Amino acid sequence: MSQRKAPGDAGRATIRDVAQQAGVSVASVSRVLSGNYPVSEELRRRVMKVVRDTDYVTNAHARSLAGGGTPTVAILINNITGAAFAHVAKGVEGAATLRGWLSLVGTTGDDPERELALVNLMRQQGVAAVVLLGGAYDYDEYQLRMARFARSLDAAGSHLVLVGRPPLEGDVPATTVDYDNEGGAYAMASHLLSAGHRKVLVLPGHHELTTAQGRLKGAQRAFEAYGVPFDPDMVRHVEYDYEHGYEAVRDCLRDGPAFTAVLAGTDVVAAGAMQAVRAAGLRVPEDVSIVGYDDIPLASQLTPQLTTVHVPYEEMGRVALRAIADRREGGGSRRKAGDGDHLVLGTHVVVRNSVQPPARNSGTDPRA
Repeated sequence: MSQRKAPGDAGRATIRDVAQQAGVSVASVSRVLSGNYPVSEELRRRVMKVVRDTDYVTNAHARSLAGGGTPTVAILINNITGAAFAHVAKGVEGAATLRGWLSLVGTTGDDPERELALVNLMRQQGVAAVVLLGGAYDYDEYQLRMARFARSLDAAGSHLVLVGRPPLEGDVPATTVDYDNEGGAYAMASHLLSAGHRKVLVLPGHHELTTAQGRLKGAQRAFEAYGVPFDPDMVRHVEYDYEHGYEAVRDCLRDGPAFTAVLAGTDVVAAGAMQAVRAAGLRVPEDVSIVGYDDIPLASQLTPQLTTVHVPYEEMGRVALRAIADRREGGGSRRKAGDGDHLVLGTHVVVRNSVQPPARNSGTDPRA
């Protein structure tokens, strides 16, 4: 009959104690506890009964060093309060929980040096994968260092997953789960142009971020497709937050250029733009149409409800975790970048109430 070990009985129960009392091998106990191998229901019940009876606690660190243990996924995000990529993290964490995996969340503060340092730290901690959320910084040194870390993670049996950013160049062992960023911006700019807007203030985001670059490029392509000249003076590169959206629109309403619509790089920026329009004594959408990007819950809570681009953020998180699991469950085989490692999810425009055709100039409109 199995007995719980008392505190004085040479410390806590070991995996060998569990195996002996269950009448199975140590390897069988390890398989049951890891959950990574198929075992019979009878074996699982027998081992777990002894685990409960002996108050056995797995040494997670020792199991990790042995190549087993509960896989841990590190999620690195620019800003934990940012709604869009918080939904990606939710998708990763939810899918990880269903597999009995652990998730860690770290914030980079939108600092590329801190992001690189955290990737290196997670490599040292032996995590199963590092998931990077959000746009990348488009300069050579950053890209080269990230590629080096991807190879280092791969050599350590871990893996780098990029979510919401382009893949690294060259033969780099990393998985990319992206969305049609440029296509979404193209569709949204086309929506404004088809409504009759020609003077569109574009707030794509910080110029060094690949996310902002893709959204600006999509808008430019739409103008070209409609045969409408694109004016670079109608672009303001602002951070993805409420305050910068407010300030950009406030300043343009005061000092020009004239515009009838705002294409904001995120829904949060669009919310700031709405408030600036109202502060100037104008109405949305009667005087100024405003659109966003992301389709976070805020978009349907604004008045009027915001027309925006839907990005499947939570699904991206689930897809990222499945990609990690597929690699691990496939016996550790490592595919080269470009061999099915770049996954792209679709985006689409969600039409609500923040757009209407531009009002005819009455001679008193400060935007015209």
